[in-house]
Amino acid sequence: MVSSRKEQKNSNSKVKYRIDVTEDRCPMTFVKTRLALDKMLVGEKLEVILSDGEPAKNVPKSAKELGHLVEPLIAIGDNQFSLIIEKN
Repeated sequence: MVSSRKEQKNSNSKVKYRIDVTEDRCPMTFVKTRLALDKMLVGEKLEVILSDGEPAKNVPKSAKELGHLVEPLIAIGDNQFSLIIEKN
């Protein structure tokens, strides 16, 4: 599910960490996401900026498989998305 930035409910106001993996390709997109999550405390939120295609499909899936809470993707530009992950 993808929503636009306008539809977003200010859920990223409590985001403590942000990473941009738009220049990376899979599997590095999730490797960098995982490294960021490993440094965080349970309950903290990470915003990941990622590209359409494999990263937008695989990063949320992999984060869910590790038991983290994953919010729906939010379109923020041409072929770019914001993903909020809460460490669990």
